Amino acid sequence: MSLQGKKIILGITGSIAAYKTPQLVRLLIKAGATVKVLMTGAARDFVSPLSLATVSKHPVLADISSDNNWNNHVELGLWADALIIAPCSANTLGKLSNGLCDNILCAVYLSARCPVFIAPAMDEDMWLHASTRRNITKIRSYGNHIIQVGHGELASGLTGEGRMAEPEDIVNHLDHFFSEDNKPLKGKKALVTAGPTYERIDPVRFIGNFSSGKMGIAIAEALADKGAEVTLILGPSHEHTYHPLINTTHVETAREMYEASAKAFSHADIAVLAAAVADYRPQEQANEKIKKKDGELTLKLVKTDDILASLGKIKKPFQTLIGFALETNNELANATDKLAEKNADMIALNSLKDEGAGFGHDTNKITLLKREGSPVVLPLLSKADAAKAIVDQILQLRHAKTTA
Repeated sequence: MSLQGKKIILGITGSIAAYKTPQLVRLLIKAGATVKVLMTGAARDFVSPLSLATVSKHPVLADISSDNNWNNHVELGLWADALIIAPCSANTLGKLSNGLCDNILCAVYLSARCPVFIAPAMDEDMWLHASTRRNITKIRSYGNHIIQVGHGELASGLTGEGRMAEPEDIVNHLDHFFSEDNKPLKGKKALVTAGPTYERIDPVRFIGNFSSGKMGIAIAEALADKGAEVTLILGPSHEHTYHPLINTTHVETAREMYEASAKAFSHADIAVLAAAVADYRPQEQANEKIKKKDGELTLKLVKTDDILASLGKIKKPFQTLIGFALETNNELANATDKLAEKNADMIALNSLKDEGAGFGHDTNKITLLKREGSPVVLPLLSKADAAKAIVDQILQLRHAKTTA
């Protein structure tokens, strides 16, 4: 297994699912990993530190200090190849997503430079609550990995979503992550654009759109998870990512995004242009705020640089170029025309007519059009899952190129 020799920290929080953790430790050790266990104070009500110390063969830490010694959370964070938080309660999820630090588990999490895997466990109503959904989105945006909850009987006696993934599934998830077979883009470079652009009218006003950048960031993270070194060119957005393989360049205008994209594309193997770039900008920008006056204000707009078309003209055979199309009418026809006109290898089509798709949502419904074959219609998915599906299609395109 790919876990052979890996150093794993298992963080346990206060949940009935903690009873499964001795078995999780056993399976990790059987796979060849070294395991150290951290616990919150509440976790000790559900599973014995003694039993975990026995199976892990390491002392279990539950406090910042013990026996008059300071437990060095920074050292632990640097030691590990992976941090697993399983089970992760709603309470700890809220702390982690907001940077709160009142126990050793949170301290190690904030110090860790390794991949972090979170296996939530809670009742279905808690799992589906809007605050939990927001915390899941935030924690994932930091580059952490969420291990999907299961469906079944819950501690409340109800049946639904919220069960912690089984120990075997968690181990398989880590094994797959560390497997070289799961890094088909290792050594490759990718360019991703995300978010809107702002075209200034005067120092306080601009032309822009409602793009959040979530979809492009999710694609950047999905490419990085496959091993690619990603340059993310991000327009004005409140979203961010902390993935270690992603280098973010912040821009504001379409011209700045064009220049940064052209520079990065020269050495990119893959380019995914997911940004919602303004098609027009004011011909002139006022140096002072334009004051309201009687009558009308007329703005003369000029076209901005077409980044997809520009890169399509210089695309080399080894490069894979993906564009996005957001349409409101004649969706398939317009996206098909864009695929040919811009010399793209694939177009990801959004329609604003699809509920839950487009700007501002945490979900998206995408149709993928390629030069050959029928369109691939994805169901309504979280943007993270949609990004993974898009990257899978990119891998298929690249495989087809190399075997043609």
